[in-house]
Amino acid sequence: MPHAHIRSYVLRQGRVSNAQQRSLDTLLPRFGIPYSAQLLDLIQTFGRDAPKILEIGFGMGESTAAIAQAHPENDYLALEVHSPGVGSLLKQIGERDLANIRIIQHDAVEVLHDMVSNASLSGTHIFFPDPWHKKRHNKRRLIQPPFIAQLAQKLKPGGYIHVATDWQDYAEQVLAVLSAEPLLQNTATNYAPRPEYRPLTKFEQRGLRLGHGVWDLVFKRIAV
Repeated sequence: MPHAHIRSYVLRQGRVSNAQQRSLDTLLPRFGIPYSAQLLDLIQTFGRDAPKILEIGFGMGESTAAIAQAHPENDYLALEVHSPGVGSLLKQIGERDLANIRIIQHDAVEVLHDMVSNASLSGTHIFFPDPWHKKRHNKRRLIQPPFIAQLAQKLKPGGYIHVATDWQDYAEQVLAVLSAEPLLQNTATNYAPRPEYRPLTKFEQRGLRLGHGVWDLVFKRIAV
């Protein structure tokens, strides 16, 4: 039975390019994991015991592919609902010959609840989640107390949550929500410097040139 929750995304009918479709056809069977309401054995899934990082909403996958290539010592479980993005990341997996990414094309809240074991993740990346910037739509934002409480349980002690956003009021909300979660501790005073592993996107570089802000927040799971 699906869980009743507010979806933080709208399924857009984006165009899948020929190259993306080829990648979906040829690489998804190897690198994709079908959604299932049962816990995933991450060590078995990746074929090794290595730090596991959850990537939520990877867009077109450029950052995910770059991070995975730069950090072959980690494994990345990447979540995205939109087919063009999934096809794009699969294409990059093929081009870069990456072995440390697996993709689940499904709602992140349900994947987290049903497939990810407690204390199994070394980190979580949530880069530029949909800001739902209209006041009446703020309730659709992914970063809400129940979601973060659940996500904190999935982290190992010392594991981290890294959120990046270019909307100041969302950054303020994220700071408030993460600060209020008793299992998490801020690694900075309010906002953190951009960690070296997070690449600057073209969109972000353009925004910075125009004087727009970007806020990174990095919180760690405390031992209890």
